[in-house]
Amino acid sequence: MLLFLKGFGRWGKLKLNEIWNSNSGDWHWLSEKPMPIAGINRKLWRGAVPSLSFYTLLSMSAVISTLGLLANSAATIIGAMIIAPLMGPIIAIAYSIVSGNQRLLKRSGFTLFKGVLLTIVISIVITKLIGIRTFGSEILGRTSPTLLDLGVALAAGGAGGFALTRRSISNALPGVAISVALVPPLSVLGIGLGMGSNSVAAGSGLLFLANLAGIIFSGSLVFLAQNYGSFQKARHGLVVSIAALVLLGLPLGLSLDRFLVKEQTRRQIEYLVYRQTDTFSRSDIKGIRVQQVGDKLIVDMEVTAQFNSFSQQQVQLIQQILQDKLKKPLTLNIKVIPTQQYTAS
Repeated sequence: MLLFLKGFGRWGKLKLNEIWNSNSGDWHWLSEKPMPIAGINRKLWRGAVPSLSFYTLLSMSAVISTLGLLANSAATIIGAMIIAPLMGPIIAIAYSIVSGNQRLLKRSGFTLFKGVLLTIVISIVITKLIGIRTFGSEILGRTSPTLLDLGVALAAGGAGGFALTRRSISNALPGVAISVALVPPLSVLGIGLGMGSNSVAAGSGLLFLANLAGIIFSGSLVFLAQNYGSFQKARHGLVVSIAALVLLGLPLGLSLDRFLVKEQTRRQIEYLVYRQTDTFSRSDIKGIRVQQVGDKLIVDMEVTAQFNSFSQQQVQLIQQILQDKLKKPLTLNIKVIPTQQYTAS
């Protein structure tokens, strides 16, 4: 057996060498160097200087994003992300920090400020005109950012900076814009202000700031690693970026902790309800939502069942079971949607 394994190992090694040699060659012509500094400067200045194209695309993106959020349409929101040109001035800020280009930093910063203001104003106006007063899941999903969102922004900033320095992968920038989603949080901020909800506006504003800080920091590191600047020039900008990430990381970390607690609790409740109670055997649970207010849990369940399927005593019993198992004070709210089925043959 040992001799067989040794022989098989030699045969496998020879076969791998044969495959490697048959596919080896002189591929140096495929290697790609970073774009020259002059080319990067021209590219970034085009994205940093406000133009008719910039304002037109951003305005259309803001309109599409706001309408998509109000209609709770994920596909529409993705379309708004693709055409949004905000990535241009943000990446230009990252490059200007590394290269020490104060003129580009001021210009791109001012362009970004005007773009943010324009997006928020458009969202407020559309919200006021349409008059919708409810928040869909697409809006609420952008009001509680966590450290996970900051991680996405850091990765997207690095990908965006790297794609900008390589001609062959510059078409990856729309994908970066989709992953980090800059315009939708601003649209949610405008919707929150338009509806008078400070909590929605604050949550979405925090998400945008996390995306902004993450992109600038990781983009700066990518430019620095490719020798587009020096650490001496980038030192002050990097210090400010790190400070911003730390400050934003505190509320994002707390939000992530709350999210994990709620998700774990929701799974426990779902398991207990399905496996250890008979009350919901003839019903369909559409959703379980858990909120934590201090030490108390508020559980909202949406159930479809026939009329008079539950009694107040049954709900009290389930609440007591969940409270004993989770060892936390708990308020249980069950919303029953009555169903009636007709069949014609």
